[in-house]
Amino acid sequence: MRATVVRRTALTASAAALALLVTACGGSDGGGDKAASASPAGDKAAGEAATKALTAAELAKAALVQADVKSGTLTEKVPATDDIAQDKVSSTDAACAPLTFLQSGSYVGKPAAVVKRAWKGDAKKPAAGASEEDQFLAALDLEQAIITLASYEDGGAEQAMKDLDTAATKCGGGFSYTVAGTKTDAAKVATTTAPEGADEALALTVTVDAEGVKAPMKSVVVRKGATVVYIPAINFAAASTGKDFTFPTALVDAQLAKLG
Repeated sequence: MRATVVRRTALTASAAALALLVTACGGSDGGGDKAASASPAGDKAAGEAATKALTAAELAKAALVQADVKSGTLTEKVPATDDIAQDKVSSTDAACAPLTFLQSGSYVGKPAAVVKRAWKGDAKKPAAGASEEDQFLAALDLEQAIITLASYEDGGAEQAMKDLDTAATKCGGGFSYTVAGTKTDAAKVATTTAPEGADEALALTVTVDAEGVKAPMKSVVVRKGATVVYIPAINFAAASTGKDFTFPTALVDAQLAKLG
């Protein structure tokens, strides 16, 4: 029985977890050199003035560190080679491209600066007397997430949110995407309750089809000023069984609080 679970988990992980890049949490400065040329916000007209894009250094200061999270392990630095570039990601439908970037742990549009973190939750303890299979699944029963902070110039943050919202509507019936050569079929996209405390927020559950298992992948995207935070998450046990899991909302709360 355990061999069956191992095989199913491995197959699902290749289609879902790799697409999410749970190991990619690099401290990439993705385009940080552009931040120095950001336009001042002070010259903007009245109303809701545009906010100046943060530099890579400012984003790094605003990004979460281990002391900011109450549970799990947060990783700040991973080699840039572990981070998937946008040109390694593609979708069968151009309208779904923003969702494809989100699913792969990337970002939408062309940010002025990008900083990434990765978080891994604490594994659940198996019940006393649990079978070998249940013990194996218990070891996988934890959430993992990539946290990407992207700062935009000239309304790019608002546009990124708009593009994601539009994609969620147009691609609700499903789409296919490829990340670093691995194809994944998304059977459904559902909008869920978005968190409060941001200028804009979007919460999604994308159900991916991996070897017959309908596995949930959850994401929350929030905007504070010119900064967009992308947080896609996965649970390996849920990926192998198709069961639901709880999105780590504490990450969103902590990140919004730190952005101010």
